[in-house]
Amino acid sequence: MYRSLVRPILFLLDPEQVHHISFMMIRFFSKLGLSKLFRASFVLDDAQLEKEVFGLKFKNPVGLAAGFDKNAILYNELSDFGFGFIEIGTLTPKPQEGNPKKRLFRLKKDQAIINRMGFNNQGVFDAVDELKKEHKVLIGGNIGKNKLTPNNEAVKDYLICFDALFDHVDYFVVNVSSPNTPGLRELQDKEPLTALLMELQRENDKYAIKNGVKRKPILLKIAPDLTESQLLDIIEIVEITKIDGIIATNTTIDRKNLKSDVYLQEEIGGLSGRPLKDRSTEVIRFLAEKSNKAFPIIGVGGILSPEDALEKLAAGADLIQLWTGFVYEGPGLVKSINKAILESLRV
Repeated sequence: MYRSLVRPILFLLDPEQVHHISFMMIRFFSKLGLSKLFRASFVLDDAQLEKEVFGLKFKNPVGLAAGFDKNAILYNELSDFGFGFIEIGTLTPKPQEGNPKKRLFRLKKDQAIINRMGFNNQGVFDAVDELKKEHKVLIGGNIGKNKLTPNNEAVKDYLICFDALFDHVDYFVVNVSSPNTPGLRELQDKEPLTALLMELQRENDKYAIKNGVKRKPILLKIAPDLTESQLLDIIEIVEITKIDGIIATNTTIDRKNLKSDVYLQEEIGGLSGRPLKDRSTEVIRFLAEKSNKAFPIIGVGGILSPEDALEKLAAGADLIQLWTGFVYEGPGLVKSINKAILESLRV
């Protein structure tokens, strides 16, 4: 019904406008008491789907990627669509509007999206207020730096977000791979990235000891556009810094082999969806093989079917995330993937 009825109507409207409308509709229906109906339709509870990764127990391995619920305002309602975990953000210390509109584009012929949102969010402290309610699902906190913060001061921004969110999320994701904040990807270089992650690990240990709690898992989200040499550096950085895992991958700046109109292809920003599928899987496989599966990997990029999800898991991903696939295929995709995972376990 989503693909034949709902999506054609939504796709007549501006993508960012649809995002806001969708949030209002989900919240409205939940307040009407339809959460149980959503859960009955989309949630698949089965002990075989449970997975323990970096010390956390996930009800199932299918998560919602960062960028959908940036400000942590709808995570409980979104969990009713069957997700095993929800990643909020990317959050920055200060609120920021992001890049000028229009900044979100559908490439329908490619089942893809280009975005240049630019870390638009209400700021980490606003999100903390939202996160104080009881969580129905595991929450990841995706953190970044403000646009006006120079790279040589970026560590301060990440530490502010880390400390603010520590008591309210289950794991952290360090985002240095968005193509939409000027200069951000320079932080992926070996020296600054190692320094940033080491500082976060020191803060992690310090906060845990001071408050008598467990340290929180820290993951790094990387770009799909890294070379093999850079990916080998990532493996070494994980070993040096002892972070808990990698999210592979963020959006790409590559525009090869697209079918959509040239004027859409030329829009600046990160490309997600079907064209990213093979490259993100290549990155997952490379990291898993070259590291001898030394750390967990969350696979994201171009998952629009159960087969796409199984491919990511077979390549070495421990968990997967959706974003563009959720937009194009609707909430039924989550249950379909979990069903396929169950079937694969029984073979």
